[in-house]
Amino acid sequence: MTNIGQPNLFIKFLSNKYIILSAWILIAVFYTFNYIGYGSINNYLIFKYTYFNASMGQNLYANYPQYYADSNHYGPLFCLIIAPFALLQGTLGIYLWQVCNVVFLFAAIQLLPLSTLKKNIICIICTQELILSLKEFQTNGAIAALLIITWVLVENKKDFWAALFIMLGLFIKLYGIIGIVFFLLSKQKKQFIYGLLVWAVVLFVLPMLFFPPHFIAYSYIDWYNSLLNKNVQNMGMATRDQDISVMGMVRRMLGHHVSILPVLFGGLVLFVVSSLKSYMAGDMRPKLLMLASCLLFVVLFSTGSEQCTYIIAFAGVAVWFMSAPQPLTKWQIALFVFALYFGSLSRTDIFPGYIKNNFMVPYALKALPCLLVWLAVITEMLVKKPAPQFIRGTEPAKTIAPTY
Repeated sequence: MTNIGQPNLFIKFLSNKYIILSAWILIAVFYTFNYIGYGSINNYLIFKYTYFNASMGQNLYANYPQYYADSNHYGPLFCLIIAPFALLQGTLGIYLWQVCNVVFLFAAIQLLPLSTLKKNIICIICTQELILSLKEFQTNGAIAALLIITWVLVENKKDFWAALFIMLGLFIKLYGIIGIVFFLLSKQKKQFIYGLLVWAVVLFVLPMLFFPPHFIAYSYIDWYNSLLNKNVQNMGMATRDQDISVMGMVRRMLGHHVSILPVLFGGLVLFVVSSLKSYMAGDMRPKLLMLASCLLFVVLFSTGSEQCTYIIAFAGVAVWFMSAPQPLTKWQIALFVFALYFGSLSRTDIFPGYIKNNFMVPYALKALPCLLVWLAVITEMLVKKPAPQFIRGTEPAKTIAPTY
C-alpha cells in the first residue's frame, strides 16, 4: 500500500504551484547572492544606469567603462521599467529585479490552458535555462512571459490588451514583435490592429513624460544605430557566446563567408506557412504549437541569441512536449530527452567536458536540438490532421482558456 501511495504523493507535490514558485524564488535569491559576491552584475549595472543616464540627458547607448563593460541595447522605454529597481538603495534593487523576472515568467506559464501539473512541469523543464538567465541578470524570462501572455490574451479575446504586450516587447527588446503572428488567431482583428496603433503611440511617447522629449526622440535614433552595430558584432562572432542561432551554427561549420540570407529566408517561410495552417485549425493543439513555434523561432533565427536567451526557446520546447496528446510516441520522448540533455544541460557538469568544449560551444550546437524540435513542431502544424478537442490531462478545449 505504501508503494501505491508514493507516486500519488509525488504527483501531488508536483501539482502544488506554490512549491514550484517558492523554489524558483529561492533559486533567484541564491544565484543573485552568489554573483553579487563575485561582483558579476555587469548587465544589471547597464540596466540601472540607463535610468540615471536618461535623468542626466546622457546618451543611453554610449560606453561608460567607469560604470560597466559593454553598452545598452534596450529601448528608451526600458529606462522607466528599470527605474523602481535602480532607485532602491544597496543590493535590494538587484534582488527584486531577479525575483520579479522569475515571478513574471511563472505567472505567465500558469495562464496556459493546461493542467496545473503540466504547467509546473513546464517550469521544471525551463529551470536550467532560467538559471543561465539569472546568472546574467537578463530579461529573457520576461520576454518569454510577454509572448505567452500575448497568446493567452488573444485566445481569451482580449486583443486590445494583447497588443499592449506585443508593443512592450517591441519597445523593450524588439523580440516581442514576433507576437504579431497571433493576429492570425485573433477573432477580433479590428481590436487587435487598433490596439497595436494605440499602444505604439502610448509607449513611444510615455518616456517623454519623464525625460525631455527631444532627448527621447534622439534616443530612438541612437537605439537603432546601436542595434545595427550590435548585429555587426554578432555577425563577426568575436566570442563563442555570440550568435548562438541556426545562422551562427551554419557559419561556424561552413565558414564566416557563408550568406545567412537563405537560412533566414527558409526559416521565415516555414514559420509563416505553418502559422497560416494553424490559423485554419480550430482546436487547441495547433494553437499551442503556434506559441511553441513562436518561442523557438525568435531565438533560433536571431543573430543576437546567446546562451542566456534560450530560456525563451525552452519555454517553447516545454509547451510542445507538455501539450502533446497521449500516448506520446517514442520519437517525441527521444527528441525531448535529446533536446533537454544536449541543449539545456550541455553547460552543466553532467555533460562530457570534451564534447562541450570541442563541439557544442565552438559550433554553437546548442541551437541544434531546439532546431530539431522546431522542425518537429512545424511538421506537425503542416501535415497532421486536427487533434481531438482534449489535451492530455486537461478539460475540454471549450473550457480550458483561463479567465482574468
